[in-house]
Amino acid sequence: MNPILIDGHSLDLNKIYQVAEKHSKVAIASEATARMQSSRNAIKEIIQSGQSVYGVNTGFGKLSNVQISAESLEELQLNLVLSHACGTGLPVPKNIARAAMLLKANALCTGYSGTRPEIAEFLVDMLNTEVTPCIPQKGSVGASGDLAPLAHMTLVMLGQGEAWKNGNKLSGLDALQQAGLQPLALQAKEGLALLNGTQIMTAYAAMSLMRALRLAKLADIAGAISVESLLGTKVAFDERIQQARGFKHQLKVAQNLRRMMAESEIVESHKDCGKVQDAYSSRCIPQVHGAVRHALNYVHEVVSTEINACTDNPLVFYEDKEVLSGGNFHGQPVSLACDTMAIAVAQLANISERRLENLMDPVQSGLPPFLSPESGLNSGFMIAQVTAAALVSENKVLCHPASVDSIPTSANQEDFVSMGAHAARKAMEVVDNAETIIGIELLAGCQAMDFRKNLAPGKGTGPAYRRIRHMIPTMQKDRLLQNDMIAIKELIAQNDIVSNVEEAIGEL
Repeated sequence: MNPILIDGHSLDLNKIYQVAEKHSKVAIASEATARMQSSRNAIKEIIQSGQSVYGVNTGFGKLSNVQISAESLEELQLNLVLSHACGTGLPVPKNIARAAMLLKANALCTGYSGTRPEIAEFLVDMLNTEVTPCIPQKGSVGASGDLAPLAHMTLVMLGQGEAWKNGNKLSGLDALQQAGLQPLALQAKEGLALLNGTQIMTAYAAMSLMRALRLAKLADIAGAISVESLLGTKVAFDERIQQARGFKHQLKVAQNLRRMMAESEIVESHKDCGKVQDAYSSRCIPQVHGAVRHALNYVHEVVSTEINACTDNPLVFYEDKEVLSGGNFHGQPVSLACDTMAIAVAQLANISERRLENLMDPVQSGLPPFLSPESGLNSGFMIAQVTAAALVSENKVLCHPASVDSIPTSANQEDFVSMGAHAARKAMEVVDNAETIIGIELLAGCQAMDFRKNLAPGKGTGPAYRRIRHMIPTMQKDRLLQNDMIAIKELIAQNDIVSNVEEAIGEL
């Protein structure tokens, strides 16, 4: 398999997924190497000229007015990394750490950071030899980027800190030695270039967004199964209703529902029942799910830009022979996007839990209480719904936006910060909770379908039902339902359910 080629401009979500999750090999494009070398040459000229430039031969932050002698520049970079490695908390997940390393290498490939090509190449070597830094989750305020977490990533490059290698947690030096790598010695500007940037928050954002985009499709599937098994009507999904409002994502969701429920004997069995309207959680799926897709489209635009951005400071414009200080490290775009993602995905979970509750209620469903063939002796999905409700309420707390907060740091030099890393971590937690909630709805919806005996489900709901039943059997009596929840989460992580439906009816 060809390696993922990075050049500073063409990284996308799928490539990040392939490297972070599938451990695909990485290589650097030759034109990116040339840019980095030209940028480095500009830094060398500055040092030789004696010109004072922030981050090259000065202190950092509030200490930027302190001039550093040429013979102390390497010590300055080492001190920067050591002093900034103040993270705390559990390590970030390994896939997030790998994504962050890829993003940092790609950012250096833009040629604005003034680093030697060897720095980006070393990150690529670590990825390719499975050396994964242990990076504490907490300690970033999102400007100047993710300083503390990225310092812990950089420590391993210097043979310090801790890293994972072959499933073992080792010292950074031992991990590098096992991979056949020699620690780096940073030169002028290079430590700052590695620490400045939004790569930790953006890694969280990118990996969460991939899951959220898949979850938006899965939520349509879960909604269709629930509506079908609740003997709901398709009338609310009529295209004319959606056209009257005009939102394109609402139109798409309604189309998905119609296609999935097409040819359903279950739907056909009650077409003359006289029921006019269903509960909002069924009737308003196009409006709610469509709005979520609209929000995720904005998040996708932000993240797709940020993963190919240079978020360093100062930036080297070697063709103009200038080094300019600015604020590209500020995480506000990512912070706002992650808060939006959390709120949007929480809505998918909120409406899913309401449909789940309707499946539990015999008055709404016309089925046995809690979908148990012998209710009373068995509790069925009673507490699974309670778990979903607990996660829904937890999401409401997690959706308090981090992006509206700021706290001054660095003696008021950094007086307005983004809290982007906090927003990104919260967003991932909301996505994970939502996957569990929608997974429980799918389990309950399939159980409800089992009561509609001898009636075939729809053209799209049928493949979803069969894929789930292939792995998780009908619940005839109470069993350890946690195992079913784990199994459905595995199917969700593998994107199997969505893939089976799309093979049957086309892209959702």
